[in-house]
Amino acid sequence: MRTKYVTFVLLTVFSALALSGCYEQGSLYSKVSSRTLPAGDFLVHWSNPGEGKAFVAVRHRSNPGRVLWSTEPGQNFLRAIMADIDVKEHRGSFTVKDDERLSCAFQSVDDVRLDGAAVTITGRLADAKAKNGASYVMTFRQASGGHLRFEASVAKIGCAGEFCARAFNQIEISYASSSNEKFYGFGEQFTHLNLKGHRVPIISQEGGVGRGREPVTSALNLVSPGSGGNAYTSYISVPHYITSLMRSLFLETTEYAVFDLRDDESVSVKIFSDRIAGRILYGANPLELIERYTEYAGRMKALPDWIGSGAIVGMQGGTERVYEIWNLLEAQGTPIAAFWLQDWVGKRKTMIGSQLWWNWELDALTYPEWDGLVAAMHEADIRAMGYINSFLVDPVQKGSFARNLYREAVDGGFLVMNGNNQPYPIKNTDFDAGMVDLSNPDARAWIKSVIKEEMIARGFSGWMLDFAEALPFDAVIASGDAASYHNQYPVEWAKINQEAIAELGLDDEIVFFNRSGYTKSPGASTLFWEGDQMVTWDGDDGLKSAIKGLVSGGFSGFSLNHSDIGGYTSVSLSVLNIFKREKELLMRWMEANAFTAAFRTHEGNEPERNAQFYSDADTLAQFTRFAKVFRALGFYRAELMRDAEAKGWPLVRHMLLHYPNDPAAYDLKYQFMLGADFIVAPVVDKRADSVRCYLPAGEWVHVWTGASYNAGWVDVGAPMGKPAVFFKKGSPAGSRFVRNLRGEGVL
Repeated sequence: MRTKYVTFVLLTVFSALALSGCYEQGSLYSKVSSRTLPAGDFLVHWSNPGEGKAFVAVRHRSNPGRVLWSTEPGQNFLRAIMADIDVKEHRGSFTVKDDERLSCAFQSVDDVRLDGAAVTITGRLADAKAKNGASYVMTFRQASGGHLRFEASVAKIGCAGEFCARAFNQIEISYASSSNEKFYGFGEQFTHLNLKGHRVPIISQEGGVGRGREPVTSALNLVSPGSGGNAYTSYISVPHYITSLMRSLFLETTEYAVFDLRDDESVSVKIFSDRIAGRILYGANPLELIERYTEYAGRMKALPDWIGSGAIVGMQGGTERVYEIWNLLEAQGTPIAAFWLQDWVGKRKTMIGSQLWWNWELDALTYPEWDGLVAAMHEADIRAMGYINSFLVDPVQKGSFARNLYREAVDGGFLVMNGNNQPYPIKNTDFDAGMVDLSNPDARAWIKSVIKEEMIARGFSGWMLDFAEALPFDAVIASGDAASYHNQYPVEWAKINQEAIAELGLDDEIVFFNRSGYTKSPGASTLFWEGDQMVTWDGDDGLKSAIKGLVSGGFSGFSLNHSDIGGYTSVSLSVLNIFKREKELLMRWMEANAFTAAFRTHEGNEPERNAQFYSDADTLAQFTRFAKVFRALGFYRAELMRDAEAKGWPLVRHMLLHYPNDPAAYDLKYQFMLGADFIVAPVVDKRADSVRCYLPAGEWVHVWTGASYNAGWVDVGAPMGKPAVFFKKGSPAGSRFVRNLRGEGVL
């Protein structure tokens, strides 16, 4: 991809220059001498290759000695590409085949100038034989304080043979890095926190089952290609990062992109478009960089108080079953914020266990006397929560329904279509579903009315907002380009729900939690959850992966997030029936989630095979204990949520955010900070009763014993019910938390 100076190459370059105006393989050639030009508060420095300096370097006036972004010395930094691209969707998973047919990588710089407030670089690109070429324009302009917007586009200026009938459909930008630079962010990453050394695709899709854990991943891929996922598949994949060198960049574009971080000394970003646009950020520390980033991406509002009052009890089974579990919890003194009843629409049996009927109306057979149940909950200051996604199925086979929403959508022209002008059948497990076309204003208004009439009017105070990652690239939608709308779709799905709530004046009362997203999702969503982890301990798709996803998402503005307590996916395919939720895992997951934004259970895809909070006296006592721990932290979460709303800071934080100058903090995977005052190191290994964790500068107090620890690595006992949790010595929040625990009877 990159080439160095050699005499032969230079001779070839100048020969091609004289004959064709394009530049041959090798170094970047410039007619322009060195200069520094202002772009608002930023400085864009251009230097001639003969000086041995970076061709382009970006700095900020307040600290001109620090390089925020630069190209590599003597290296081409733009590439125009013609490629054959094939993207296949299968049950929400995507396979992308990218066959480059022409690469124009050999670059000239004709001019570097100041155009008003923008620094503009123009030049040409050519292929190895100087027969095909492109012109390019790259600009740098300050978008707002701390934001330098860059944009590059290419246009064909010369062609030969088959390439004359084609347009450039990809552009790649390359720039400098260093071998010791660590890259964090990219949305939710469940396998690797530091992505240096990896190739990161940016596409919202199903996370997959196993995500590389064997044999489950390979077995599922045989049954359903792509459904096993891999180390990079994510519901929320975002083209944004923050590095250990305090550098940060993100893309504004929505097309599929790939960040290639495998080279020690460089980064390349390829986007499936003839244009790339993004921003380089300036900040003094990681929290300031998150603040800058969320000025663009949006920020999450503080949650209503009721969310913090106790557990969100995820359960199914109907009205009588709700009262049964409610009585059980009431006898234990369990604080309850809500009952989350995802089967309010009725259930169906599928190949993975039980799923819901995707016809968004109350199933009165499952929940008779619904209004009385909701009224009883509200009388006890408990909320009802439900479930919805952007798919629809024909409920004819269900037999009992009042509205056929699928038929309404077909008749109204509200669904995503295929090339045959028919509703696009999106496969999910063993049935097909139609997908609402959110780029169609009429479809948006219609599904919004469904949310208002069938959910909010029924008394729901919130719901799981599921899926939204499956829009096929070859679909026909109202806006015309499904490939570029794919990553935007989950943002729009959240916006529609946000608008429905706001239009009824309930935006301070109702909470929905969604799993999929993209760059601007933080400003559109109320709460996130991490999607479907397996009911296992591992770092591929189990408890450990959930902690990594929680921590990584905070870099990209996903400030309020949580996971299903105990995970979701159990597997019972022949020899793989070992994957079921164990009691110990469930209880340890409770401990971890008490220190996140929401404390919510899920029975899983096969409830009868999984340990549940109500399984026995031990699980019920542990559930009650950590619902109280969660409630005891309510005052502190409220403080952190104000920071999330004002600055975009996450509640759960990678330790780098507060200790960027401590290299020991860089690679910590399974411990995290809650705000600046608490360190949590949950037990993430089976049969472990202690943890080894790292405490940064200062003195830290162990919550359960009151013992003080100095900075460094420590081994701490963590018997069931007492995970390793510390607070800064002298912290008012820590002292208040301890008092609250005593008041709850926990300590």
